[in-house]
Amino acid sequence: MAEYDAVIVGSGINSLVAAAFLAKAGWHVCILEKNSWLGGAIQTAEITEPGFHHDVFSGWHPLFAGSEAYRLLRNDLEARGLEYLKTDLAAATLYPNGVSPFLYTSHDRNVQEMERIAPGDGEAWDHFVKDFTRRADLIFSLLGTELWSPAGLGYALQAYRRMKTRGLLEFTHTVLSTCRQWVEETFTSSVHQGLFAPWVLHTGLGPEDAASGIMTQTIAYSLEAGGVPVPRGGSARLVDALVQLIRDYGGTCETGQEVEKILVSQRQATGVRLVNGETMLARRAVICNVTPSQLYLRLLDETALPPGIRLAARRFRYGRAAMQIHMALSELPRWNGVPQLLHTPLIHITPGLNGVSRAVNEAERGLLPAEATIVCGQPLSIDSSRAPAGRWILWLQLQELPTHPQGDANNEVDVGNGAWTEDLRERYADRIQAVLERHIANLRSSLLRRVVLSPADLEQANSNLVGGDPYSGSCQIDQSYLWRPLPNHPSHETPIHKLYQIGASTYPGPGLGAGSGTIVARALLQQPWPQRVLHLFPFMQKSVFVK
Repeated sequence: MAEYDAVIVGSGINSLVAAAFLAKAGWHVCILEKNSWLGGAIQTAEITEPGFHHDVFSGWHPLFAGSEAYRLLRNDLEARGLEYLKTDLAAATLYPNGVSPFLYTSHDRNVQEMERIAPGDGEAWDHFVKDFTRRADLIFSLLGTELWSPAGLGYALQAYRRMKTRGLLEFTHTVLSTCRQWVEETFTSSVHQGLFAPWVLHTGLGPEDAASGIMTQTIAYSLEAGGVPVPRGGSARLVDALVQLIRDYGGTCETGQEVEKILVSQRQATGVRLVNGETMLARRAVICNVTPSQLYLRLLDETALPPGIRLAARRFRYGRAAMQIHMALSELPRWNGVPQLLHTPLIHITPGLNGVSRAVNEAERGLLPAEATIVCGQPLSIDSSRAPAGRWILWLQLQELPTHPQGDANNEVDVGNGAWTEDLRERYADRIQAVLERHIANLRSSLLRRVVLSPADLEQANSNLVGGDPYSGSCQIDQSYLWRPLPNHPSHETPIHKLYQIGASTYPGPGLGAGSGTIVARALLQQPWPQRVLHLFPFMQKSVFVK
């Protein structure tokens, strides 16, 4: 019967970051992962041809590279082999007519290019960046604070003192506004509206959803500020560095270990029991990187929970599904008409703002979109080590799919009984490939192998991706901020003492920013309340969090 200070269920980015902070502070930690690999939705593998290293799920790290976790752990991670690469060219949108606006990491260049395409839009972008910069600390602090806590109250008071009543009302309006509002009010040209609108999909929202505006603005600002960094050798190098850091400080990371139950005694978590019958005891905390459905309906006995929690967990909603398509090419792609696309890490292929809106609407009504937004990633535009010389990788993601298709908006594909069968998966991927072939002259002739992961495949690979939802739960406003994960328990603390929930299902939500893991580690390493009362002066305090 092994015993640790903390037992962590699941090995996603939030688990690894929390474990790293705790291990550095002297805690004896153990991560338990049921899969054969560590990293959750971060995996790099040769799934097409030998020598082609694909990021199987997530693949782009602007959120982590700009996170508090990376700022505090950067030296440790770089000492263990992590190296981020990026280019001056961040992203682009490719329209059906071949027009393609680009976003760079140079502010002056962005202003000039936007002004050239549509007079006034460059000036509008300049105004946006300057205005966002003035509030950036408040916005990023909002995404890194436990809202339902004294820290959340402190954040609200800080915002009030700085902005006063009218300013706070205006800021709240900005937070609740939609992506469509922001792009239409900021840019006169549909070309620039469509440059930024597809990024709303990376937040789990659609252009008309409340709070989608601030999330799109945050991504747009971050792209210019930091580009789209990726680890040399594949995203799994981030996992490798974190795991090595944890082990160097005495921690344990185990694969093939599925947790069956969380052990509770007198309303306090004491450890976990594995499916093989083995017990792992936790002296100070059990941290679960799982969905509310798993936590409250499977891992915890009903008798251990207060009334209403299980009902709230049953009502937890999951969002649209996703599909991943991986292509190995025998040569570099020849993009029609716009050679610069070859050097662009991330390209959205879409009709624009209304195209994104239409595809989201079709998916939410159970239809396969007639014209999906294709997220086309080209990791070799940044990192040449991912494939043999002269070869290429395309990383494709679709984020506007129904979990159970009821029809096809194009009336071309028979969806059968709504299950994502292998046949349905490949036929829809054929539609996406046909769109790409209109833009890449040699795609068909250079394609060595294609591997497609349907929503069903995603859920099978990671039980947190319920129904193929890559964000582990709908990010609509009523299931975010103060109401995530559950409206009657919006906190990383659970009703069970010493039991914590982290991951994409919890605030601040999905992405590789490691926000929830950082928040929980900070809370666990905070000095006990009596000591904090006694230590009235900052120079008398010693924070183990940054030890």
